Amino acid sequence: MDEEYFKLVRQIAKETVYEVLEQELYDGLFSLVDALEGGIASFKQHFAVKKGVLPAPAAVREETFACLKFEPMKGAKIGDYEVAYKEQNAEAQWMHAYNILKQTNATIGNRYHGEGYQYAYWLYGEGRIYRQRLSQQKQQP
Repeated sequence: MDEEYFKLVRQIAKETVYEVLEQELYDGLFSLVDALEGGIASFKQHFAVKKGVLPAPAAVREETFACLKFEPMKGAKIGDYEVAYKEQNAEAQWMHAYNILKQTNATIGNRYHGEGYQYAYWLYGEGRIYRQRLSQQKQQP
């Protein structure tokens, strides 16, 4: 076999490796870095508020979330709740609500709500926003 054949094989192998890295590794890596970045920003915000360096951010109006289309669900552990799916909602409204929940690190254990809210909101998985009705004592200031 001649040198040109080996050059061609090396070039094909190199291009294949780059393609696999770009399609499979980079997307996952970028998602991981974004999640880490969001977590660090959320931690810094939370720590600054706890230490009194920054005031607690005011919650947005609940209409930001109420305009989404939610479907009722029932879980064995948490009872009645609702889910809004990305593909069943307007893109602009969905992304605005999603970004607020993402920035505040809203999870099932750290739900997002403000004074006067009827529901608490959180993220879990991709393309879904969850909400659950707040108890009467949480709704009152």
